[in-house]
Amino acid sequence: MRPVLHLASQSPRRRQLLEQLGVDFAVLDVDVPEQRAAGESPRDYVSRVARDKARAGLAALAPAGAARVLGADTEVVLDDEVFGKPRDAAGAAAMLRRLSGRTHAVISAVWLVGAGAEQCELCVSQVRFATLDEAVIAAYVATGEPFGKAGGYAIQGRGAAMVAHLDGSYSGVMGLPLFETARLLRAGGISPAG
Repeated sequence: MRPVLHLASQSPRRRQLLEQLGVDFAVLDVDVPEQRAAGESPRDYVSRVARDKARAGLAALAPAGAARVLGADTEVVLDDEVFGKPRDAAGAAAMLRRLSGRTHAVISAVWLVGAGAEQCELCVSQVRFATLDEAVIAAYVATGEPFGKAGGYAIQGRGAAMVAHLDGSYSGVMGLPLFETARLLRAGGISPAG
């Protein structure tokens, strides 16, 4: 029998975080464009992309039956600008220079989608970076850790040394806010452990 819950994400971090909740799930590979529309707020953009991932996952399961699909998106936002994943070392360094010494928002949206039901949780965390000099930025970029990460850093890795203060959800900054996800799953009739 197929698991009722599916995660529409190839992110190893999201898989690890969802495993922490003690629920059985299968992983779906979905391809959803991540392009912010003109006039779309950062919150609306992150929420829409997460919902689109969940809906794409559900469509891939057709007929879905009792299956439910979890879709998530996380983005770094500074001055209303959404920082995606850096394309190269120069892009990663430019993002880190912009974040240096400043507080940015990390928005995580999680959608649970099933036949006839869609529910959402949104988590916004505030992260303050220490002031970073060029040597610190270059050394961090050289580790390769910024690539594939929104905003060009990983709070669960070496990037933690740049974070002076976090107000919000550590797991949300990683890519899947566990408190909100557990609440969403319970509301959808899926019981996380604990």
